[in-house]
Amino acid sequence: MTVLVAGSGGLVGSAVVRALGAAGFSDVVGARSAQVDLRDADAAREFVTATAPAVVVDAAARVGGIAANNARPVEFLHDNLRIQANLLDAAHAADVSRVLFLGSSCIYPKFAEQPIREDSLLTGPLEATNDAYAIAKIAGIMGVQSYRREYDRRWISAMPTNLYGPGDNFDLESSHVLPALIRKFHEAHVAGDATVTVWGTGTPRREFLHVDDLAAACVHLLEAYDDPAPINVGTGEDVTIAELASLVAATVGFSGEIVYDTSRPDGTPRKVLDVSKIASTGWKPRIGLAEGLASTYRWYLDNVAGEGAGAEQMSGVVK
Repeated sequence: MTVLVAGSGGLVGSAVVRALGAAGFSDVVGARSAQVDLRDADAAREFVTATAPAVVVDAAARVGGIAANNARPVEFLHDNLRIQANLLDAAHAADVSRVLFLGSSCIYPKFAEQPIREDSLLTGPLEATNDAYAIAKIAGIMGVQSYRREYDRRWISAMPTNLYGPGDNFDLESSHVLPALIRKFHEAHVAGDATVTVWGTGTPRREFLHVDDLAAACVHLLEAYDDPAPINVGTGEDVTIAELASLVAATVGFSGEIVYDTSRPDGTPRKVLDVSKIASTGWKPRIGLAEGLASTYRWYLDNVAGEGAGAEQMSGVVK
């Protein structure tokens, strides 16, 4: 059967394509933004209809870190609403039997009880720095549930925690915290800088999942999960931003001082997911943070930093 991965050029989509191939799916079709603009309803419907997939994985989204979300809420709201609505409409028109919509853990209230259960959705106010993106993703969940209720579609939605890995965005203006830290500490190490400045107080706690673990979870959920409620995908473990910064510094070999800019926003105080539901289906992550960070840094050296010799750069730093 044909599986269509929307957003196949991104961090998540490319990992899902790899995982599907490894699982034996021989007919996997990617949809990159250069191929089809999913914000265009007609283009989305034409592309999906022509592809005629049995399964669609929606990994297409406008994404970014705190700075990008806070600066451009209109784009994060409108682009994601259009992408999701158009893709679900196209999948319905093409009679797609299985859709996996990928949301984000930012859908949950800022002060949700920790670890965050799936039933925390819509029980409190959102984090203000990315509320527009969160609302769009909540609308995607409701879209999946609505198609299930009205048309009896076996469509599902999954909510990943903070992701990282090969193919990540390392732009300091638009990236998430972990790739931004990798770039900051790498550049400071190369330049011989004495300090690196990290946004916020360093006290917020975050959970991080390697994107290849998420991709494996996607393949698993397509086979093992069929429920209208979203399902969390994470590790169930978290670290402080200060602990993360220290781990990144050690990974890249930076030995200077870490300075915290407390004038910058921290975001949600703590965000770690309750992963008991997905654990009950038989799935668990396999890549630890230290291991995943080391492999991600190697990828950054070989593909972004222009070093072209990741293993040599890291020798003696990370084993």
